[in-house]
Amino acid sequence: MDAICALATPQGIGAIGLVRTSGAGSIEKVSALFSGKILDAKSHTVHFGLLKDSLGEVIDEVLITIFHTGRSFTGEESVEISCHASPYILQKVLNTLNTCGFRLALPGEFTQRAFLNGKLDLSQAEAVADLIASESKRSHEIALKQLRGGFSTELRDLREKLIHFASMIELELDFAEEDVQFADRTQLLQLLEEVLAYLKRLMHSFELGNAIKNGVPVAIVGAPNTGKSTLLNALLGEDRAIVSPIAGTTRDVIEETLNIDGITFRLIDTAGIREGAETIEALGIERSMQKIEQASLVLCLSDAGEPNSTNEVALWVKQLQEKHPEKTILHIQNKADLCTNKPEGLCISAKNQENLNILRSTMLQAVLSDFKFGEETIVSNARHFEALSKTSAQLEKAKESLVQGITGDFVAMDIRQAMFELGQITGDISTDDLLGSIFSRFCIGK
Repeated sequence: MDAICALATPQGIGAIGLVRTSGAGSIEKVSALFSGKILDAKSHTVHFGLLKDSLGEVIDEVLITIFHTGRSFTGEESVEISCHASPYILQKVLNTLNTCGFRLALPGEFTQRAFLNGKLDLSQAEAVADLIASESKRSHEIALKQLRGGFSTELRDLREKLIHFASMIELELDFAEEDVQFADRTQLLQLLEEVLAYLKRLMHSFELGNAIKNGVPVAIVGAPNTGKSTLLNALLGEDRAIVSPIAGTTRDVIEETLNIDGITFRLIDTAGIREGAETIEALGIERSMQKIEQASLVLCLSDAGEPNSTNEVALWVKQLQEKHPEKTILHIQNKADLCTNKPEGLCISAKNQENLNILRSTMLQAVLSDFKFGEETIVSNARHFEALSKTSAQLEKAKESLVQGITGDFVAMDIRQAMFELGQITGDISTDDLLGSIFSRFCIGK
């Protein structure tokens, strides 16, 4: 492939900038600009010297790192140039490389070459982008596990089992007149049920993985003056929202992020919901209802010292849960410091920081459900979820065909289609359009 170059560190003034190259002749091309001797250098060695432009003028003192073919990230001959991160110097280095036979890399082209050269499969390549974009410990863990190939290995094991049975069924078609069976239908049915159960678990994990990747949206709702803004401030540990004993103080939506055990929660403090509000407050209430629709987790606050408030919110929680069974709705009784008798259920005092640790743990458990990090694969990529859904649909058809005793050619067709959909995830089966869509979303230099 032709030689490419790109800036691999962020734009702007800094201490060090990194320009990376890849492709045939990279070492020779850079050697012509470098004062040191790198043509016969061993792979993974670093060399100090002066980098000059095509006219022989010194650009900067640099460190050159050499990677031989087969031993670099892309699998190609590669050189990385570390220099001072002056915007002028970095642009000068790139311009000089352009004049010496390198072209500027396209977004994601380094990772795409790693995929095409067999250094990564497609799901691992996508994990590179997710790893760069990870903003929390959990999203980092999910991307890192995928990058290391854990997900890919599991999917390939599934495909191998399905390939074995599909080939046995198809072999039977060659001996149709002799009425022989090479594939045990009972074993195949058992395998399909096991695979479908596994796929269901993976698809179920997408809700968690997607929430962790993008942050879990949490709406804090309730009647006016139940302490929603006080709770937001208490969870954040700072005065982010205005707190007042006057009902209806919060008239717009306030959003902030909170990290609990490596998971990012996007807290949304909403306007108090009540009837008969004046125009501006009513607009805030309308936005509150919209945020409830968008949230994965809803914290419904009531005043623990007011039985009517608690009963109303309890009924509201029940109605919300019936309307949104896919959401987690928690009834939080606030202002426990004003109660003589401790109410039942989750009771806190946002003002006095009472039981906030219990609330955080409850929020965390509501998100994690029954998944175990480090032990299970969590799907966070929408493309993977779609492919898993299509795979599951094809295997359901194959299972039904087996149960109904339909001929093997139809069963084999469904299994083959399922394997095709599964192969789309790892790139065992891919199209140029698919690759173009995936890698175009990467940053330049990666």
